[in-house]
Amino acid sequence: MFKLENTKKLKTLLSLGLSLSLTTSLFAANGMSVDGAVKYEVKDGKYGPYHLNMQDTKNYNNGRAATKKEIKMWNVDVRPDGKDLPLYDMKHGKPILEDGKPKIAEGSVEFGEELYDAQCVMCHGEFGAGGKGYPTLAGGDFKNLHIQRLNPADENPNPDVAIKTIGSYWPYASTLFWYIYDSMPFTNPKSLTNSETYALTAFLLASNGIKVDGKEMDSEFTLSKANFNKIVMPNVDGFYPEVDTKDPHQGPKNMQKLLSDPTIYGKGTRCMKDCIKPKVEELLLRVKFDLAPNANEPLSTKRSWKEPAKAAAPDGVDPVVVENYATYCSACHSNKAIGAPVIGDSTAWAEVLEKGIEEVYSNAIEGINAMPPMGASTLPESDFKAIIDYMINESK
Repeated sequence: MFKLENTKKLKTLLSLGLSLSLTTSLFAANGMSVDGAVKYEVKDGKYGPYHLNMQDTKNYNNGRAATKKEIKMWNVDVRPDGKDLPLYDMKHGKPILEDGKPKIAEGSVEFGEELYDAQCVMCHGEFGAGGKGYPTLAGGDFKNLHIQRLNPADENPNPDVAIKTIGSYWPYASTLFWYIYDSMPFTNPKSLTNSETYALTAFLLASNGIKVDGKEMDSEFTLSKANFNKIVMPNVDGFYPEVDTKDPHQGPKNMQKLLSDPTIYGKGTRCMKDCIKPKVEELLLRVKFDLAPNANEPLSTKRSWKEPAKAAAPDGVDPVVVENYATYCSACHSNKAIGAPVIGDSTAWAEVLEKGIEEVYSNAIEGINAMPPMGASTLPESDFKAIIDYMINESK
């Protein structure tokens, strides 16, 4: 149960110069918590199903102030208008020099395809077609976004649903650049240069048929800060309310107005009994693996940075094989949630080996289900078989 925000009171507080975060803390202090424009009662350290941090923060040490250089290095967000897009390739907060001049950050569609095949295809599939456990990046049509999947409890639920990808759904290309730079590749985020990020962005936009300045992107097209703002995504006007406003205060006001409107929360007739006709068990979505051990890690306020450890080779194992496994296979075979047999899981690998080792080799080399041929690597077959042998031996 929730109550709509008292917008009049909130507006008064904001007019007095209080920040939204301070306003939220005031509500929490009065036994209420604000989530968007909805206010929830706080009871037993929780609002609704969510726990609140009830620790005493009076003597909490916030650490030292960040230096200008640190802020510059951490400031990787990119706005829809292209602000904060990098102009140069950088290292340690300074432009990389080429022939004594700052190196312009830019990347071609062709270079992006090479990078994608080397670091992305193992999860996202050829040309962004999608892989098991990872989203589809290309395809779909923004004109079909109105199609909604019907209630699965209906006798004939709608089998079609809009395909939401970069090209059909995302309103701004800046989000793509920012996300790739900050979070990808999965096994080594923040390892791409600005030029590599531009190249991957260009390739994925080209794979979605996105035009720049009204022209299609061929393999030689090069993307940089100079032409980035000429990209217009098909669904740029598909979101509401308008938050990308010239007046930075107007965006939150538009959002507040929308969320404070009680009519958007549904006005249908409530079903009080016998609402779902088929067996409930057939409608449930279940998580196959228990994620609780990783989800319940203890919190820490310690500020430290650990250098990522290199894959250590067990005694008697070629370290090159272990490194190849970490590069081409660990993204899927070290994560139970993906569904691939995880290294060390003797039961899962015993089931795989029931087919016989030759069929296991064949499936890995030719590709099976969401796994691309050879794990999207360019290794010789003998080297790739060595990786398979390594995973099998480590899973006995």
